Amino acid sequence: MLIGTPREIKNHEYRVGLTPESVTELVAHGHGVLVETGAGAGIDADDAAYSAAGAEIVSGAAEVFERAEMIVKVKEPQAAERAMLRPGQILYTYLHLAPDPDQTRDLVRSGAVCIAYETVTDAQGGLPLLKPMSQVAGRMSVQAGATTLEKAHGGRGVLLGGVPGVAPAKVCVIGGGVVGFNAAQMAVGLGADVTILDRSPTVLERLGIHFEARAKTRFSNTANLAACVAEADLVIGAVLVAGAAAPKLVTRAMLGTMKRGAVMVDVAIDQGGCFETSHPTTHADPTYQVDGIVHYCVANMPGAVARTSTYALNNVTLPHALRIADLGWQGALAADPHLAAGLNVQRGHVTHPAVAEALGYDLLPTEKAIAA
Repeated sequence: MLIGTPREIKNHEYRVGLTPESVTELVAHGHGVLVETGAGAGIDADDAAYSAAGAEIVSGAAEVFERAEMIVKVKEPQAAERAMLRPGQILYTYLHLAPDPDQTRDLVRSGAVCIAYETVTDAQGGLPLLKPMSQVAGRMSVQAGATTLEKAHGGRGVLLGGVPGVAPAKVCVIGGGVVGFNAAQMAVGLGADVTILDRSPTVLERLGIHFEARAKTRFSNTANLAACVAEADLVIGAVLVAGAAAPKLVTRAMLGTMKRGAVMVDVAIDQGGCFETSHPTTHADPTYQVDGIVHYCVANMPGAVARTSTYALNNVTLPHALRIADLGWQGALAADPHLAAGLNVQRGHVTHPAVAEALGYDLLPTEKAIAA
């Protein structure tokens, strides 16, 4: 199979779909690889490194999309990239379709076979291709929140960990999954006063055992959520419903109860955000204010630490890329139901239940899509 990796074009997105080491593995399996010139610059991998790994360097994204049978990316294809997709071509990347009707429409019209990293599952019910970026984003959310709390960035002027004689910042983490756990770890490590909300007794028990007295846990109901948000200097939105749009848990009305200059970091923004007042921002212009509350809603947070993120991502995406290339997408998905869960769009049909429900498409069941 001929596999192509274009340079990412989303604002301040420095990650790349394939590392030189991943190219080496694909070539060793007998596949060809096209890499757009400069695609790896953000991770300090130049064209020479890709050439040495066996890739063919091409001058632009148009040639990658025109020639490659499978496109391997990081972020969802932008409008110009979606226009270059063709029927039957495989797209393997993050998609986050449920809150993005324009992208979904274009992918359906393209006739491409679109496999989303974020809905691939594992035997434990986890999301292994989302997990490393959730780990990165969870840890970065506290870094971003701590910086945004500084007065020069619009915040309250509060040091997250405080100092002797001055209380630390109060941090409210909504969701105790991978993002929330990693955010709490960072916030606790910096000395903040941390409360984690979740609806699962099992998750709350696990968090309680891990953090002991270093962080508090509370069951996530309306009253506890409202109280936690009102007390917080920093709120981290870490809610995920696999494949679906995130629920709007923090309402506009709740902002009126918060401290002026408090900060809200919405890590769920890729799935539409879990704050009613959220809208996507970029690394170039990461924050805005609503009712005196600072919102940080960058939709590709891990792109800022591109080298760490790219290598962590390739560790989990490459085995599936090899399987798809070796067996073809139908063979690979038929052999692995967990990879099959990643199929979101197939030749004009939506195949993921949460996407179909969110956007009003008729659902083509995955097993029928694979057999078609």
